[in-house]
Order: sequence, then structure tokens, then C-alpha cells
Amino acid sequence: FGSTIAIPPSTGYLSFTMTEAIESKLLGHLSTSADASIDDTFPWSSSEKLDHEAVVGTIKSLLADDFVKVDNLSTSFYSLTAEGESILAEGSQEYKVLKALEESGTIALKDLEEKVGKSIAKIGMGNCMKKKWIKKDGGNLVALKKSAEVSDEVQDMLKKLKAADFAKDGISDKEFKDLKRRKIANLVTRKSFKVERGPKYAPQRVKKSADLTKEMLESGAWKTAEFKPYNFMTLGEKVGGGYLHPLLKVRAEFRKILMEMGFHEMPTNKWVESSFWNFDSLFQPQSHPARDAHDTFFIKEPAATVSVPEDYYERVKKMHEVGGAGSIGYRYDFKKEEAFKNLLRTHTTAISSQMLYKLANQPGGFKPARYFSIDRVFRNETMDATHLCEFHQVEGLVADYDLSLGDLIGTIETFFKKIGITQLRFKPAFNPYTEPSMEIFGYHPDLKKWTEIGNSGMFRPEMLAPMGLPENVRVIAWGLSLERPTMIKYRIKNIRDLFGHKVEMARTRTAPICRFDAVE
Repeated sequence: FGSTIAIPPSTGYLSFTMTEAIESKLLGHLSTSADASIDDTFPWSSSEKLDHEAVVGTIKSLLADDFVKVDNLSTSFYSLTAEGESILAEGSQEYKVLKALEESGTIALKDLEEKVGKSIAKIGMGNCMKKKWIKKDGGNLVALKKSAEVSDEVQDMLKKLKAADFAKDGISDKEFKDLKRRKIANLVTRKSFKVERGPKYAPQRVKKSADLTKEMLESGAWKTAEFKPYNFMTLGEKVGGGYLHPLLKVRAEFRKILMEMGFHEMPTNKWVESSFWNFDSLFQPQSHPARDAHDTFFIKEPAATVSVPEDYYERVKKMHEVGGAGSIGYRYDFKKEEAFKNLLRTHTTAISSQMLYKLANQPGGFKPARYFSIDRVFRNETMDATHLCEFHQVEGLVADYDLSLGDLIGTIETFFKKIGITQLRFKPAFNPYTEPSMEIFGYHPDLKKWTEIGNSGMFRPEMLAPMGLPENVRVIAWGLSLERPTMIKYRIKNIRDLFGHKVEMARTRTAPICRFDAVE
């Protein structure tokens, strides 16, 4: 309690009083006569020992209240760089190199660098060579001229410029180009004002009130106070809000279309799956290359799932080892530890197999169903303009009696017509869990090529039989990338501009509403 703490004035207070002081000087200068003016604010600021930027700010404030009127002034002059200042005081690099050689007779480059400095030696030696002041003699440099026989043109030019007070007409344009090329001088344009009295000039400005306060009402000061005009037409600050990513816009539209076609959405909120549901239940052999770490992201902890339906597991194991439903199987020893490995799902078909298993074993038995999902999947792929290792898959399946390949093609074409894509091609393909299988290609109008946008087929009996589905039930299914139709829709050539860490955030704000016009 015996000490005293000095509290310095706040920066805002100092700034405010400085502005008031500048304003007082400006209005005071203009009050000397009706014709009083400030011909140029820059020299006036210097004479009054004021910061020119602060003076300009005060003038703009007075201009807004019509206390002053101004004419814009522009003055161009030359300014020397640090290198230019050094040359003006000590001479150019080439002149320094010539004098060093003159003192030493002959000198090696390394010794020259030690004597005058590496940067001076480098610049000066090149310019001396051009002027034919020196030459190389083996590993040494030899002077061809004496310093008294040549003139330091660069230093002379800068002295000439200084004598002209660095005015724009102090040197020719060609001379300035040479100085600018060597980064010795720059042309600077200074903005200032001529200031005169304005329509509402007064020797002192009374600040207008911006708000009607409680104190004004209590004291009655509001009766004589001047208020700033209100703009009742202004829109105010733009309110920022959230924006949907283009993928989410297309996803919402796809969901709407698939629901219109009678499909129900599958629960796909589980990204980690067991190898059993992701591969084995789909009749994909445990030796398949897709199950290698080069193609799939396996989970380190927890590395294995806890359980799968035991009776179903045994039927799947038997189908792999000895076959069934007209198949001889793969004829290998099915390993439980391989089936129980956890991984980031490589396709949402892992969910489809679980839904079909539930459909076959639900109370009341099998009933025809249509399912779809739109969610993220992961594959250890090499990234390029059309591939990522993390992407979104649109998957649909129809389980019903006696379906055919024609039903599959018709369903896919119906879906794509609803999103306005009519240029489709189907190419025979192989999948471990579908037969027949087809790749789906769509034409990209900007890439000018056919791009693979999905895969499709009819689930094999070896996959359906262990689930317990009736013998004449067929399941048609397809998986489509969400990214590639979005690229076609939004004319995006590189998938990394759509999804990933390189995406420009402004694209999310400016992406138009997603609307697909159905084609009949």
C-alpha cells in the first residue's frame, strides 16, 4: 500500500487527442482568411512536425462533414535502395573491383571475394568484364584499365540525381531503367492534398452525436444536440452462415431420387467393419489381392472384431471351403483370424450383406425390399485426378423373386435419367460376389472421355444361399461414386479440387444449388 503505480494513458486516448490537435491546427490555419488554403499537405505536415498519414486521416474526416474541400495532388520522385545509398557514398561494385585489382596487380577470385566481399565481387566482376576493364588470366583476374582512366558512371548518375533533389526529371528514362534493373533506385509516387474551406467550414467542429443516450434525456441536452443522419435504407452487415459442400448437395438430391424410386436407406454410420462382413460374406476368397494391405486399411487397435453370427459364419466357411448352391467353392482352409480382422470398410456392400442377412432371417420370412446407402468408404489407392483413397459410395440393391440382368440395367438407367445423365455404357466385368457383373461408364463433357462411375451385378448364389434366402430370390446391386457424378455436374476436372485438404473453401460458398432435371 506504500507504493504508487503509474498508469500510462491508453493508446486510444492518445490517438484521439492527437487527431483533435491536428484538426485544431488545420482549421486554425484556414481561419486566417477567407482565401486561406494549404497548397500541399506533405510539406505543411513537415513544417508543423505532424505525421502526414495522420493529417490525411483528419482531412478525410473533415471532408465528410463538408468542413473542407480538397484537390488531389500527386508527386513522383526517385528513392534509393540501401544498395543505391552505398554506391552513392562509396562507389559502384565494378569500380571497387577495379581499384582492388589496381592495388594487387593480379588476384585470384577467392582472394578478391575476401578483399571486397562476395556479393560485391560477383556483381562487380561481371560489370567489369562487360566494360572490358578486366580480363581473366587462367585462375586470376588482371586489370586492363586504371581507375583514373575510367569514370564510375553509376555513382556519377546517382550524384546527378541527388543534385536534382531526386526529382523525376533529374535523369532520363533510360538511365532510370538501368538503375531499376540493378535494384538501385525506385520511382515513388506520393499522394497529398490541397485543402481549402468547405461549405460548412467553422473554426471549431462540434462532434455530432450518434446515439440518443439516457443522460441526454435526463439533462435535456438532446434538445440542442446535433445528431448524425441515419440511413434507414442500409442493409447492414451481411450475416455469415453455414454452407453445404457440393458433395452434400448432390447427396441430398440422390437421396431424394432414390426414395422416390421406393428405396429405403440403410444404416451406414459404422466405418470400421470386420473382414467377415466386408469380404467373406460376399464370397470373396481370403487370398484375394483386394484383402492385401496395399489395397485395404487394416485397424491396428482393436485389430479383431468380437463376434459374428456363429451359425451364419459356419455356413459361409463351408461355402468357401467345399461350395454349395451348384458351386465347388474355393477349396482352401478358411481362417477365422483372417475373417475377424478389423478394417476401414472398402465398400458399403458390407452393410448390404448384413441387411440381406436380416431380411432372410426376419420374423415372417423374406419379403422383397429395396435398399440404398450413401456414405464414405476407404481404399489404399494411388491418388490422381479421378481417384482418392477416401471417397463416397452410392449403393443400391433390390431383392425380389426372379429378377434378371434387364431389371438391373433398367433400374440404373432410370436412376441416371433422373439426374440428367443419358450417356451411359455398360462393360462386362468380374467381381467375386456378382455374376454377371458390369462396369458403368459416364461421359465427362470437360475431360472429353468416358469415366468409370460405378460397378454393378447380380449377387452370386454362393453369397445368398448361406444367408437363408429362398432359392428363387435374386438380388441386383450397384455401387456408384458420389464424387464423379458431382464432378460432371459441377464441371470439376480434378477430384482433389472437390474433396480433400486442397479444396478451396470459397467453392463451398459459391457452389450453386444442386438440381437435376430428369430426362424422359
